[in-house]
Amino acid sequence: MNIQDVRALAADDMQAVDQLIQRELHSDVALVNQLGAYIINSGGKRLRPVITVLAARACGHAGGQHITLAAIIEFIHTATLLHDDVVDASTMRRGRETANAVWGNEASVLVGDFLYSRAFQMMVGIDSMAVMRILADTTNRIAEGEVMQLLNCHDPDTTEERYFEVIHCKTAKLFEAAARLGAVISNRSGETEAALASYGLHLGTAFQLVDDLLDYSASSAEIGKNVGDDLAEGKPTLPLIYALRHGNADEVRVIREAIESGGREHIEVVTRTIERTGALAYTARLARQEADKAIAAAQFLPSSPFKDALVGLADYSVDRSF
Repeated sequence: MNIQDVRALAADDMQAVDQLIQRELHSDVALVNQLGAYIINSGGKRLRPVITVLAARACGHAGGQHITLAAIIEFIHTATLLHDDVVDASTMRRGRETANAVWGNEASVLVGDFLYSRAFQMMVGIDSMAVMRILADTTNRIAEGEVMQLLNCHDPDTTEERYFEVIHCKTAKLFEAAARLGAVISNRSGETEAALASYGLHLGTAFQLVDDLLDYSASSAEIGKNVGDDLAEGKPTLPLIYALRHGNADEVRVIREAIESGGREHIEVVTRTIERTGALAYTARLARQEADKAIAAAQFLPSSPFKDALVGLADYSVDRSF
């Protein structure tokens, strides 16, 4: 199932999710409304809430809690984006100026806090300790992942193991929760919950690997942000880590200097080295392996169009160009 078919299958649920998001964004504080609407309506993929509604439907959920959970997942994700862009001093996301570039860092951080707190208000309405526990643990792990990434910045000795630890916490954990909660609200077995958690974890890992690959192989127009942002921020992502292991002495020296100093001064040399050493192919291969693990986990679900859509999302995560 391709991504257009997936979105068509989830369209009615996602329309309800978008309507709920717009209602729950409302605040008596005008700046919260303005900045919140700016980032929420900025054209994101909505992949995480799509996973929630598909997982719930694949488990036979017939109520409306999956809509609320999907909106909660999107609010948490959006809050992390607002905070990320401040930490990274980013100026472009999704093809437009970041919220911090328009309104400043202070407003972006505070509206991110508003979205986090609104998400937890909505969780209370679901009245499930299991949901609260999963999402509380998830947000905590995301925060830890952000701190770990901060510690890795400008460190050319970052290992592949440390890199994966960061992306499992920072990115994959929310994907894991998005899928797992579909089983929880459908009162499915622990085996089904574990299968969907595994699906989300591996899908999220594949997704982040491709994101890091595209930072060195796509155009700004395609990915909606500045090419080489990771290098400019001194982030040692997998393509750089691999190139450091397989480059010659001169190439290694340049990459180490680029990570330590940040900026885009060495982007052309670094990009050539990444291509020459096969770092992009290596990253793509690991992403495909993670997507295949997600697909294998989804096989635990009963046959349905929603299961097929979850499989389609795993393929999309590695086949996309933005």
